[in-house]
Amino acid sequence: MPELSETTRPAPEARQETIDALCESFARDELEMGELETRLEMVHRAQTGEQLSVILADLTPAPVPAKHEAKREVAASRKVAASREVAASRATIHPSSPAPELAPRPTLPDDRIPDHSVIVGIMGGGERSGSWIPARNNWAVGVLGGCQVDFRDAQLGSGVTEVRVLAMMGVVEILAPPDVYVECSGIGIMGGFGVSTHYRRPAHPDAPILRVTGLAIMGGASVTVRYPGETARDAKYRLKAEHKARKLLERGGK
Repeated sequence: MPELSETTRPAPEARQETIDALCESFARDELEMGELETRLEMVHRAQTGEQLSVILADLTPAPVPAKHEAKREVAASRKVAASREVAASRATIHPSSPAPELAPRPTLPDDRIPDHSVIVGIMGGGERSGSWIPARNNWAVGVLGGCQVDFRDAQLGSGVTEVRVLAMMGVVEILAPPDVYVECSGIGIMGGFGVSTHYRRPAHPDAPILRVTGLAIMGGASVTVRYPGETARDAKYRLKAEHKARKLLERGGK
């Protein structure tokens, strides 16, 4: 790849070359499909040339193929073609645009926000997800069952959205997007109550606030940050790639 600037926004050509390099590494079995998809997302979210370089820093450059390896090269080229189809689909979902955490999350006016909402799972499951409108004050209850409240595609109001949790011999899971502030304060009695250790505060000062409080008795209440549409498996690969990137930055890219 050509030398990339550490501060200026990378050109589309630089992103494409990074994608091509990832596809080549996938063809050489250096990356699994899940990690390939995660790094492709990182390419489309990269804001500087340095961030693009870090994505490839732990991968070996593509070797010059020998003539007697022509058959292997044909098989690898087919794999590259398949991985580029994956890259194209990821580019459609994640276009080359500013990273989500750098842009303010759009919010609804106050008159569109209801006052109260209740999501309950008693000896069963309760769920709220998709493009829904959370109230200013929300109750999430899991008793001998589970309750999941997904705010990633929710249409939030500005300011604070309250979530009061009660988990009794059950589980309440809160999924939060990365572009909101998360405040979590609760009590766990013979259980757990907390926010994922991978949570990082968004950069934008006017980001909405998701305030989670409550009580977990012989159960669990957790707040996990994931991107919209991201599965737990996808998040695992993303966090693994981000961890590698941070380690490389700490070592100065060596």
